[in-house]
Amino acid sequence: MSKNYYRPIIIKSPKGSTRSYKLAGGWAFFENVEVIQRNGKPKIIKAENLPKKVLHNLTIKRQSLFNLSFSSPHVMGILNVTPDSFSDGGKYSELECAFEEFTKMMNYGAAIIDIGGESTRPGADPITVSEEISRISPILEKIRSSGIDLPISVDTRKSEVWDISKQLGADMLNDISSLSYDKEMKKLVVTQNIPICVMHSKGVPKSMNSEAVYDNVLLDVYDFLENVVEDCVELGISKNNIIVDPGIGFAKTLEHNLTLLRGLSIFHSLGCPILVGASRKRFIKTIGLQDDPLKISAGSIAVALEAISQGVQILRVHDVFETVQALRLWKSINIGTS
Repeated sequence: MSKNYYRPIIIKSPKGSTRSYKLAGGWAFFENVEVIQRNGKPKIIKAENLPKKVLHNLTIKRQSLFNLSFSSPHVMGILNVTPDSFSDGGKYSELECAFEEFTKMMNYGAAIIDIGGESTRPGADPITVSEEISRISPILEKIRSSGIDLPISVDTRKSEVWDISKQLGADMLNDISSLSYDKEMKKLVVTQNIPICVMHSKGVPKSMNSEAVYDNVLLDVYDFLENVVEDCVELGISKNNIIVDPGIGFAKTLEHNLTLLRGLSIFHSLGCPILVGASRKRFIKTIGLQDDPLKISAGSIAVALEAISQGVQILRVHDVFETVQALRLWKSINIGTS
């Protein structure tokens, strides 16, 4: 028997209806669900006719992390302290510049800031553990010694880097390899009981573009993340500590990215908060007819608002000021709050 996948169809209403369900305890509502199979035509059913477990996963309120309630969407600012990231490489490699940018993003309204010391853009070469630590440690030390308690995520695949980062005050691990790159990472995360974000990708950054082959990209990514979540729970990681990321731009073509964005609501079936990081990705430059990554904030925001309309809880972005402003307007129009 073919596996069923369930994609809630979001209705545009700030309060839903008498027959609608609130998606993930948040701001979006749905009455109908698209049931998808790999070999067969999709069909639409009433949400009330869903299997109990599926309806539970789609509707249960996501548990707060770092005192952030997922009943409302949040902006995660990106701070790359690298010389070679795809849009801001070298801009914040100096400590004072990095700290100034962190402070700006915090004041602009970022709820959490993600610090990365290794570029994971397509084609990037890996760096050593010691080099990555030398990039991340100074900014973490300066932030926490300044008395700032804003939640910090660290974008790393390496257990030694994460361990040092946590000791220096980092709160969440953002691992693009979903704990698979470093065999010690799973053991470390289990003992620490910390929030993690697991992401779909294929291969490694150096060669990921050649891996962009799928039978059905939406369902393949769903299956991958479902298996990761199940494996993490079996290891002893609380499901309440898991955030999932479909990996926009990682081993994906333009069409793959668009397919994932159109179907984002399917990932709520996993029962975890969703993070989307599409900011300044190549497909936005291509569709937006603009090669300069610093001139595509409007395109990035368009994608971000589409993600929010499908109930995505965290937007990982470079343009914090612009995204927070756009999000306030979107919330005022669509859900009656700012």
